[in-house]
Amino acid sequence: MSLSPSPADDPRTLVSTEWLGHHLKDPDLRILDASWYMPGTPRDARAEYEAAHIPGARFFDIDEISDHRSDLPHMAPPVEKFMARLRAMGVGDGHQVVIYDGSGIFSAARVWWLFRLMGKTDVAVLDGGFPKWQAEGREVEDLPPVIRDRHMTVTRQNHLLRDVTQVSHAAKLGQAVVIDARSPARFTGEASEPRPGLRSGHIPGARNVPFGAVLKPDGTMRDPAALRRVFEGAGVDLSKPAITSCGSGVTAAVLSLALERIGHRDWSLYDGSWAEWGMYEDLPVETGPARP
Repeated sequence: MSLSPSPADDPRTLVSTEWLGHHLKDPDLRILDASWYMPGTPRDARAEYEAAHIPGARFFDIDEISDHRSDLPHMAPPVEKFMARLRAMGVGDGHQVVIYDGSGIFSAARVWWLFRLMGKTDVAVLDGGFPKWQAEGREVEDLPPVIRDRHMTVTRQNHLLRDVTQVSHAAKLGQAVVIDARSPARFTGEASEPRPGLRSGHIPGARNVPFGAVLKPDGTMRDPAALRRVFEGAGVDLSKPAITSCGSGVTAAVLSLALERIGHRDWSLYDGSWAEWGMYEDLPVETGPARP
């Protein structure tokens, strides 16, 4: 098996299993298992981590490392909580962080975005995630990592996050393009939302790029040229700022990662996403396909 990293590897966005295999013993590498599954999915992310994970990986609990003052699911945590939890995992300044999940590229991108939000740029998602790592017969273990405390400093990058008021204003004035990562049936309103009490449909003027559209059949991310075609084919005006959205702010980050990969850096993520927008009766909702 070749351990040569791919020329497409970028330790600030996406790295291959070859890259990680090559750097696995680096002293300043920290690996996080950020697996998370939709409610009702018959998988237990922490139990899977405890049974087998990439050597040295720590478990990042998306639901726990969040803002528990909010009624919305897994909203971005306060800076102090993020710093405390990461220090407790032995992750801090000067570390190169690689994040993976048990689906391929799904929830890992959410944690990549959280690190970016906290001003950390030496962080990448593992392309293809744990499924690809295991399929290649690479080393796994079930041992807890040895933790050594490392100081962490954080400089929150508020331009990477949008709240409901900011999204409403931008959508109404056409100042940014909202890109929705949910399935076409949820976007058009044909399918009910998995969370009770939410209306169906999408933010007026939004474009639909289901997060799976930016992935290849093997679960790895498409190359930048193909990613650009996906966005443009969905009617996304890449000359405008982008706001990514989804059901609860998880798969929106897959689109954010894809935008970063094509060099479109004027993006932000709507953290409340449809879990928030669909809850408020006074916010406008469109159904059917995206308007021309």
